[in-house]
Amino acid sequence: MRLPRFASVAATVAALFALTGLSGGAAFAQQAAAESYVALGDSYSSGVGAGSYDPASGNCKRSTRAYPELWSDANAPRSFHFTACSGARTPDVINNQLGPLNSGTTLVSISIGGNDAGFADAMTTCVLQGESACVSRVNQARAYINNTLPGRLDAVYDAVRAKAPNAEIVVLGYPRMYKLNGSCVLGISERSRAAINAASDDLHNVTAKRAADHGFTYGDVRGTFTGHEICSGDSWLHSLTWPVSDSYHPTAAGQSGGYYPVMERLA
Repeated sequence: MRLPRFASVAATVAALFALTGLSGGAAFAQQAAAESYVALGDSYSSGVGAGSYDPASGNCKRSTRAYPELWSDANAPRSFHFTACSGARTPDVINNQLGPLNSGTTLVSISIGGNDAGFADAMTTCVLQGESACVSRVNQARAYINNTLPGRLDAVYDAVRAKAPNAEIVVLGYPRMYKLNGSCVLGISERSRAAINAASDDLHNVTAKRAADHGFTYGDVRGTFTGHEICSGDSWLHSLTWPVSDSYHPTAAGQSGGYYPVMERLA
């Protein structure tokens, strides 16, 4: 009897596992161990806000609780280089983070673009200067995201591909900051929160399109953070906090529950 194509493929895979003495789980574990992984990006990749920073990382504030570290701990790749850095913009990735990449690199992750768009300054404006100034500054950031950021992302993605021609490249996006009509009774206005969320959606749309056009895999984390935004009552994102540099960054729970599952699924 002639097997359907999918059954034939499944039988072939099973036979290969049998010949090599590997179970399916062992084969996947061996594949993960063969990875040469480099983690690039900004503070959302370095783990600012999650605590437990590697002292050797200095102002880059690389956390042992950041999703690249969690993925490495779970999958034990052959090699792991963590060059993501707090405050990084696209030129910083190109100039300072690509050293470990080479033709043997098999996996790269990156989140970048939020600092180029001036999100930190926009959030500061929103907190200190009121609704009108907030919405104006966020609209300025949105114009940058839609008109200038695509070229910046092209430059960094081209540089990563040139240095790592054989790698799978996973681009991680950013969550929405606020649950609208949520539990917050103080802080910035609801209109300001909506404007910030709209900018996050713009950042998602632009980053996803640029990643797809480069043949990269894109991870949308907005879904995993849904129900865990600021004002949700169970936030995985810091609001204004101390130290101030942790403000508006994922907590350790945001890294493990918001970012890591997306990275694990895609990589």
